[in-house]
Amino acid sequence: MRFNKSGYSNQELLHLYEQILRPRMIEEKMLILLRQGKISKWFSGIGQEAVSVGAVNAIAQDEFILPMHRNLGVFTGRNVPYQRLFAQFQGKMSGFTKGRDRSFHFGTRAHHIVGMISHLGPQMALADGIAFANKLKAENKATLVFTGDGASSEGDFHEALNVAAVWDLPVIFVIENNGYGLSTPSEEQFRFKHFIDKGPAYGIKAVQVDGNNLLQVHKTIKSLAEEIRKDPKPVILEALTFRMRGHEEASGTKYVPKELMDSWAKKDPVENFEKYLIKQGILTDDVISSIRLKIKEDIETGLDLAYAEDLPEASTETEVTDLFYPFEQKIHLPIESKKTERRFVDAISDGLRQSMEKYDNLVIMGQDIADYGGVFKITEGFTDLFGKDRVRNTPLCESAIIGTGLGLCINGYKAVVEMQFADFVTCGFNQIVNNLAKIHYRWGQNADVVVRMPTGAGVGAGPFHSQSNEAWFFHTPGLKIVYPSNAEDAKGLLNAAIEDPNPYLFFEHKALYRSHSQEIPTDYYTSEVGKASMASVGNDLTIVTYGMGVHWAIEAMKEIEGVSADIIDLRTLLPWDKEAVAASVKKTNKVLVLHEDTLIGGIGAEIAAWISEHCFEYLDAPVKREASLDTPVPFSQPLEANFLPQKRLLDKLKHLISY
Repeated sequence: MRFNKSGYSNQELLHLYEQILRPRMIEEKMLILLRQGKISKWFSGIGQEAVSVGAVNAIAQDEFILPMHRNLGVFTGRNVPYQRLFAQFQGKMSGFTKGRDRSFHFGTRAHHIVGMISHLGPQMALADGIAFANKLKAENKATLVFTGDGASSEGDFHEALNVAAVWDLPVIFVIENNGYGLSTPSEEQFRFKHFIDKGPAYGIKAVQVDGNNLLQVHKTIKSLAEEIRKDPKPVILEALTFRMRGHEEASGTKYVPKELMDSWAKKDPVENFEKYLIKQGILTDDVISSIRLKIKEDIETGLDLAYAEDLPEASTETEVTDLFYPFEQKIHLPIESKKTERRFVDAISDGLRQSMEKYDNLVIMGQDIADYGGVFKITEGFTDLFGKDRVRNTPLCESAIIGTGLGLCINGYKAVVEMQFADFVTCGFNQIVNNLAKIHYRWGQNADVVVRMPTGAGVGAGPFHSQSNEAWFFHTPGLKIVYPSNAEDAKGLLNAAIEDPNPYLFFEHKALYRSHSQEIPTDYYTSEVGKASMASVGNDLTIVTYGMGVHWAIEAMKEIEGVSADIIDLRTLLPWDKEAVAASVKKTNKVLVLHEDTLIGGIGAEIAAWISEHCFEYLDAPVKREASLDTPVPFSQPLEANFLPQKRLLDKLKHLISY
């Protein structure tokens, strides 16, 4: 291995030596602790330390770096306190996740580190968002994100690279090519020879380095960072390296040919750099002993402090509270009393525009939303008002754009992401349920992202543009879900969702866009999240519903003479207003839960179960449900009408009333 110390002082070389020795010595200690049962799992980076150490020392301390589970050198290089690092590995409260996650699945804004989730690829889009925020702030900063050769097979890899290329984002994508995805060799992962071959296809500069040569990695990344700070553009850095231990310790390395292990052992990044410095007269046995003793003392001190801490004492209240970033909503009333007749679609547009005016750090993103104004024309004219930086057309890549929204939030922005149709959110599902929903619970980072979801049937759009998929997310702790039924709530709740620094899914029924209108305040205002409203007040039964169901319920009750109903418009699905439902059931003693979604596993099932459990003694009849058929949404109008619950609702209500 050839090192080139040109441009480095002896002091800088010694610093880099200590930097690469620290993760190696910690790993050696962790492997002992693993065998002793004092930590539960370990993902070793032995053999790959030069990549992490070279990278973290090549970029500025205030530039974000997004590591993976073999990048211990990033954490030690950013001076993360060993006590907290070891407490994290042991699941202690003083770790970065309060015992809720393990190893390197955490971030720390104080050290400008954003950790991974087990799905590997999604963090690349977060790097896009962080870099995008730096561009918006006109800060000349680089962002560096790690991924591996195995993770490159995921769609998130392609999406993140493509977005970065199209938007000229200053991101260094470091691909640690160690030849294996767990036990699967590269030839079973992809057919190209090197990752630098991908650069021209994306229109991205691509550079390859010897990932075991610390000085080459450091010098190359330092140069690339300086370059993209001046001329923001993404770059691929392929680091050829090898891990000398298993994917994680339980895996072993029996699947690796012995001759391959032997050849890479000769390229050990720590041993080779040490030998080079000794040969250059920069490092002596005494200096090595002194550095090792210092590192060992740091490790033992950190371990002693971590060991002294007890395991977390479980508190249900704390666990539930930490789902969300602390926020207490204050209702904003309109300053003026003026009202204007607005369609549902106009109300959403008004709310979005007024929120953009209120928050100069708010960015909206989505397919065709800029000059075209979106397929429903909600953002028409917005680029004239706010410019294309803040009203951003995106490639067709739902996962990357939701992840970019989270990255924007990490770096000080608010984001609204439009799914062109709610159905398309499947392509971004992982980012929502595993990143947006869990990030605050895991390490205290809020997700200030609203995902707009044009939803619902009744417009003859068929199986892929008509689904009601709110129940998919209703089961995910850490999300807030809003589903308005009228123009006034659509505007007020959208403004409220944007104001709240927590993740929202905001459902907008397409059939209401231009069929429903209402006089609403022209000023900015917010509606209360988590509070139901009464669409109708009665005494004989309760109908619990939301969205289009509110309108169906009102129309159905007009057909039944001499009977009145409380029609509860939930408005918010997470959290839903249990108090309002209980109060109404106790008054009327009969209840039907109605929604457009299919019956089995729908939100109505949870509400019905809750009523049966908490209001049983007040019921004079079984809790009834009405919903759409348990089939996909058909295209043809007669089939779609049969699918929806509207025609069956009247008979179900009459049966309940007569029970």
